[in-house]
Amino acid sequence: MLPRKVFSLFWARPGCLASLPGRGAGPCPQPLGRCLHASCPRWTTMPSWVIDRYGKNDALRFTSNMMFPIIHFPNEVIIKVHAASLNPIDLSMRSGYGAAALRLKRDPLRIKTTGSEFPLTLGRDVSGVVMECGLNVSYFKPGDEVWAAIPPWKQGTLSEFVVASGNEVSRKPRCLSHVQAASLPYVGLTAWSAMNQVGRLNKDNCSNKRVLIFGASGGVGTFAIQLVKAWDAHVTAVCSEDASELVKRLGADEVIDYKSGNMEKELKMLPAFDFILDNIGGSTEKWAPDLLKKWSGATYVSLVTPFLVNVDRLGVADGMLQTGVTFGGKTIKHLCKGVHYRWAFFTPSGPYLDEIADLVNIGKIHPVIDQVFSFSDVPKAFRKMEEGHARGKTVICVTNKK
Repeated sequence: MLPRKVFSLFWARPGCLASLPGRGAGPCPQPLGRCLHASCPRWTTMPSWVIDRYGKNDALRFTSNMMFPIIHFPNEVIIKVHAASLNPIDLSMRSGYGAAALRLKRDPLRIKTTGSEFPLTLGRDVSGVVMECGLNVSYFKPGDEVWAAIPPWKQGTLSEFVVASGNEVSRKPRCLSHVQAASLPYVGLTAWSAMNQVGRLNKDNCSNKRVLIFGASGGVGTFAIQLVKAWDAHVTAVCSEDASELVKRLGADEVIDYKSGNMEKELKMLPAFDFILDNIGGSTEKWAPDLLKKWSGATYVSLVTPFLVNVDRLGVADGMLQTGVTFGGKTIKHLCKGVHYRWAFFTPSGPYLDEIADLVNIGKIHPVIDQVFSFSDVPKAFRKMEEGHARGKTVICVTNKK
C-alpha cells in the first residue's frame, strides 16, 4: 500500500493513466469510464436536490432521477452520503456566484454550451461510507467510513451518492457520528488553508502568539478558535454578545462584541497581534491590519476576496488581471507598513483532513452544530442559512442513520 502522501501526490495529475494494475505500463486503450464498472447496473438514478437555474430558494428542486455518479479516473471513490452540511458558498452558488470561473474549471477548453452544469447539486461536506473504488485506490476500501469536502466545481453532496477523488477523502474521526462529522470538512480545510498554509501557523510556532479572529461564531470561526488553541495560541474573538459564551467555551481568551459601537477602539487598546483571520471583509480591512505587530512577520489573512466576482463581471482574462492588480497593490501597501497581507481559499485535501481527524480524536476540536435538518427539508435549511447569525453549522441528515 502506498503511503497516504505519496498516493495523493501521485494522483495530483488524474490524467496520468500509466501503470494500471494488470494492464501493463501503457495508458488504458479505451476511455476510462468504459474500463471501470463502478456501480451495479441497477443503480442508474438516485434522489438528489438540484438546481436547473441560478436564483433564490425556489430554484431548488428535488428529483429521484438524478444520474448516478460514475468513476471516471482510477483514483476516485463513490461515497454513500449519510450526512452533508451547508456553507455560505452554497447560498452564493445557488445565486450564480462564481459561475464563470467554476464553468471554466469544469470545462477549460470551453467545449460545452453555457448551462451544461445543470442540473447542479449543491453541498460541499460529506460524511458517509465508501461504496466503490477506482482501480488505483489502495488507501480505502468499500465499507470504510469517510469524510470529505468536495470542490465547488464538482457535483455536490445533497444526494444519496457522490464521487470524490481519493486525495480529497479521509477516514472519519472515530469519535464522531456522521451528522457531527459532516459539519467540519469544508470549514476545517478553509481555516487550515488560511492559518497553516497561508499564515504559516503550526503546533511548533504558535505558542503564546496573539491571534485575532473576526466572525468568530460562524463555521470557519468556531473551527479556527479551536485549531489555534490546540496549538497553544492566545485568541481574541470578535462576534456578537449573544455568541460570547459559545466562543469562550471553545477556548477564546478575550471576546469583543462587534455591536458595541466601540469595537475598533477596544481592539486598539489591546496588545498588538501576530495574526489576524478576517471572515468578514468590508470596512474591517481598512483598519484591522494596523492592529498587527509591525516588522515582526505578523500576517493579516482575509477569506473575502474579489476573484470570483471579478471573473463573473469582467470575464476570465480581465477578471484575473483585475484581481492580480488588486492583490498586488494591497500586498505592497501593507508590506511598506511592516505587515503581511494575504488571501486564503478553501483547499480540498485528504491529508489535511487526516491531521484534523487526529485533533478531533484526541478531543482538541469539537463540531459546533446550529441545527440539523432531514433530507426532505433541504429548502428549510437554506432559508435558515439565509437568516444569518448562525452559531456553527447547518447539517443535513441524508439517511436515517446518524
